Amino acid sequence: MKEYHLPFFANRPDWAEVPAITDFSSPWTSTSFPATAFQAYHDGILLYFRFTAQGPNPKVWVKENLKMEVLKSERVELFFRKDEAMKPYFCLEIDPHGRVLDYESAFYRQSNRAWQWPHNLHIHAHIGTEGYSVEGVIRLSALEQLGVLHKNEMQVGVYRGHCTHLENEEATLEWYTWVDPKTETPDFHVPASFGRWVLENMPD
Repeated sequence: MKEYHLPFFANRPDWAEVPAITDFSSPWTSTSFPATAFQAYHDGILLYFRFTAQGPNPKVWVKENLKMEVLKSERVELFFRKDEAMKPYFCLEIDPHGRVLDYESAFYRQSNRAWQWPHNLHIHAHIGTEGYSVEGVIRLSALEQLGVLHKNEMQVGVYRGHCTHLENEEATLEWYTWVDPKTETPDFHVPASFGRWVLENMPD
């Protein structure tokens, strides 16, 4: 299983000091695709993360500004699971405007979109000339409450849905993933799409 080690920082570091996941793949796309990077660290209380997604003019569907509109938009995603059975697992899908689609699910794709993350999420999104970034803060206690953080380890999926075409609410997306699930068609809601996170220097 792929691993990503989250360093401990007592004070906020410069993001340049934080190791990045850059080996995203697009197993279902034959053409080249824009770069994506993910970084995270913790301070023993909070987990900080950042996506950096290349590609100008990200396409976002906005009609009533509801969280379900994220499904028709460019976005980055984090899935957290208790174990390989994925009953349950928890999903955060975040678009370039900082809107969050949070939901609980159970294998296979039995999703409760009315569910809400147990603590407030702090999300900041920024669109620039060459792409966009999404930064967020998650309480470690929330991850423990959900049963996905065990001592200093978690099983997490890290993904991006790159919207290449948007007409009205009809979106065409390419899918990029940290871990290749080896599925014939794009599907992150399977056990093989997760990797392991190790939080370094966690207090006993």
